[in-house]
Amino acid sequence: MRDTIRALTPDDATLYRALRLEALRAHPEAFGASFEEEAAQNDSFFVARLTANTVFGGFDASGLAGTAGFRPESGGKQAHKALFWGMYVRPAARGSGLSRRLVEAVLAHARGRVELIQLKVVATNTPARHLYESLGFEVYGIEARSLKVDGRYHDEVLMVKSPP
Repeated sequence: MRDTIRALTPDDATLYRALRLEALRAHPEAFGASFEEEAAQNDSFFVARLTANTVFGGFDASGLAGTAGFRPESGGKQAHKALFWGMYVRPAARGSGLSRRLVEAVLAHARGRVELIQLKVVATNTPARHLYESLGFEVYGIEARSLKVDGRYHDEVLMVKSPP
């Protein structure tokens, strides 16, 4: 069965919350948010996130297996840019092509909306970096000591791409 990729709606908030919390718990070094902060939020927080952003969900036979978000910058001077954020694919779906399809869905959505799409990826996440590079993202900097998790610092690689 081929995965289905679609924008999540407020009706998907419970599914999104469960996957997001799984991501934050499993990979605290990969996200600016923390499990503890978001676990304390109720479904209305996640409904608001799905309303304020475009979050794509990748569904397979098991249900929601991955997500990737798109958030345009606000203000006239930055409205030409958007942020790619919140990428996570469950371990069972990794290697299936779902990650690539989620990024491609965000890029297709960005086309005609923004001129640049930016992302941050923890420097040690080599598979994600390779995926983004294979889709045309280019490194434009490193944010040293960007995140601090359990007393350990993590650098983030800053990447950018113009939507096709």
